[in-house]
Amino acid sequence: MTAPHPAPAALPVADAALAADWLGRGRPAVVVVVGETRGSVPRERGTRMLVALDEVAGTIGGGHLEWQAIAQARERLAAGAPSAWDWPVALGPSLGQCCGGALTLHFRPLDAAALADWPLDAPRFHLQLYGAGHVGRAIIALLAQIPCRVQWIDEREAEFPPGPLPPHIERVCVEPVEAEVAQAPPGSAYLVLTHSHDLDLALTQAILRRDDVGWFGLIGSATKRARFEHRLAERGIPAERIAAMHCPIGWPGITGKEPGVIAVAVVAQLLAAWPHAAD
Repeated sequence: MTAPHPAPAALPVADAALAADWLGRGRPAVVVVVGETRGSVPRERGTRMLVALDEVAGTIGGGHLEWQAIAQARERLAAGAPSAWDWPVALGPSLGQCCGGALTLHFRPLDAAALADWPLDAPRFHLQLYGAGHVGRAIIALLAQIPCRVQWIDEREAEFPPGPLPPHIERVCVEPVEAEVAQAPPGSAYLVLTHSHDLDLALTQAILRRDDVGWFGLIGSATKRARFEHRLAERGIPAERIAAMHCPIGWPGITGKEPGVIAVAVVAQLLAAWPHAAD
């Protein structure tokens, strides 16, 4: 059995949109689905992973199980159009994985039938992320692996990194960016971390004028928050909406100013705000 190619550092979410994109481009791939499970297993029933010869999207839990599943899928892909097959696995005796349960993996070629059978999981949240600087890029790298919907907004086209984004992340280059606030669906999350304090204030004002904000985070210090609170109150923003603003951002106890550390802290905060959305 051939060894799989190394997976990319940030795996895209294996969702229906990505599967449809691969199928539409005629990209040969196998859908690996977690079927029946018994005992302790890495991922729940119905979890899907997409495997192509040169890329993997999603995860069925990592470890030796995933390594072997990728290898099986790629061996069949390399031999030509694969048919469907199943692999019953006892994780302890067969693979030496400590979780020790048992499961069946279903391997299916990516075709119209597999796409039609793909469950339409609701995203955990809809996020408007303003700012394509270092912190914004680090956050996007994490959100690439999470079932959500993201509009990544900046007025500076050159700040966006080159290359495609996962289907659930949309790059938006517009001016003025604050006009996009009104386009977000009710209950959305907003994250503001632009290059300009004046733009941050304009965005903050536009966001807090909405009465249906699900979550709002603004990058900055306690001093910046105090300044913004004063200016927002002068402009008639209700005190209870200002109080709900998260600034500084990040999960309490996660400290550090490196973009990667801030990204982890902010994504943890977002996930905590929607703890049961993907159940």
